[in-house]
Amino acid sequence: MINFDTIEYLKEGNNKQQRAYQILVNNSVLQKLHEFDPRLVGTIPLDIDIEDSDLDIICCWKNKNLFIETVIESFAEQREFLLSERKILTRETILTSFLLDEFKVEIFGQNRPTKEQEGYRHMIAEYFILSHNDHHFRESIRKLKKEGLTTEEAFAKQLNLPGDPYQELLTFRAND
Repeated sequence: MINFDTIEYLKEGNNKQQRAYQILVNNSVLQKLHEFDPRLVGTIPLDIDIEDSDLDIICCWKNKNLFIETVIESFAEQREFLLSERKILTRETILTSFLLDEFKVEIFGQNRPTKEQEGYRHMIAEYFILSHNDHHFRESIRKLKKEGLTTEEAFAKQLNLPGDPYQELLTFRAND
């Protein structure tokens, strides 16, 4: 299994993964967020990204104001910087996005451990499913994403999962 606790695996990945690694390291993105247990999640780590896929980083904050200050101090000068607060599944969430070279970066912060957040849990479930399927399955996920489905919706459709794709994906992983 890939160790998703670091981004070292990206160095040996495809061209986009290697470029993502270079950009994250050269701009010290994870280092600037180190006290918030950052994790890169989403489609790029799993090699199911499409052309406009972004770099999704989840974080855990204990002190919301400190997290906001750190993000602003670290990234406010980046192109198209935006920061917002909202409730997602009843949880206070800080969302930040900006451009870093050719990548859009999204930082998602909540007051709970990163490995318990949906973004991480979905990625692990998707990794497990991908590891038990061939390259045709991976390509079908990409095709569905290009048609406008979210990653979770694409997996649910490909696996014929009923109900809420976000919940079903986690259930599928737990029972498989």
